[in-house]
Amino acid sequence: MDDPMPALFVGHGNPLNALGGNRYAEAWAALGRSLPRPRAILSISAHYYIPFCMITANAAPPTIHDFDGFPAELYEIRYPAPGSPDLAGRVRDLLAPETVRFDEGWGLDHGTWSVLVHLFPDADIPVVQLSMDEKRPPAHHFDLGRRLTPLREEGVLIVGSGNLVHNLARYRRRDRKGPPFDWAERFERRVRDLLAAGDPAPLVDYERFCEYARLAVPSPDHYLPFLNVLRLRRDGEQVRFPVEGVDAGSVSMPAVRFG
Repeated sequence: MDDPMPALFVGHGNPLNALGGNRYAEAWAALGRSLPRPRAILSISAHYYIPFCMITANAAPPTIHDFDGFPAELYEIRYPAPGSPDLAGRVRDLLAPETVRFDEGWGLDHGTWSVLVHLFPDADIPVVQLSMDEKRPPAHHFDLGRRLTPLREEGVLIVGSGNLVHNLARYRRRDRKGPPFDWAERFERRVRDLLAAGDPAPLVDYERFCEYARLAVPSPDHYLPFLNVLRLRRDGEQVRFPVEGVDAGSVSMPAVRFG
């Protein structure tokens, strides 16, 4: 293809966003309309965080409702996109000598489908999910992104799904539209400044780059997909934020687009 496929990190936030009717769902739909149509999608979701590197290799991945206590209509959503064993094999080859296991039991969790129902509502593009090995340090996840870079030339849209700031212990469930906590706002601003400067090293060593890191990222699962996508950025490539906002004070919702 003439131009590489963009690379995306998407803040997915609350599963209720899948139902639509809010600014995040509307912004994801607009983002989907702005993207070239991918041949396939490789999703790296915060909710596929396990002690191995695995990839879904099923031809028809199920829609996984990996949450409790939400309205019944949310559990009725299905995202029946096909899988792609061929893409799973291609990813395994690119990540060698990393051991990548094929997984035919997992499917599309809400980190993937709650966003894709708006980005590509027809569910007609093959989707596979790549897990994050919870035993590996951030630098390892960043380097995996480098090895996935050829997929951008092959028409594959790589989507990291998590949140730059994700602290559910501080989540204001009764005031989701309230202002962000100061520490959440400052952490996100620091991320944006470093992206603008083209300086990824502090973003990889995120626990040290600002005093608010432990509040903003109390566990790495929602931040690591950002590092996978960050390494896909080409020298001088523009960074855009097609989705903005902070949900309930402590979950930042920006999407980061390269290309």
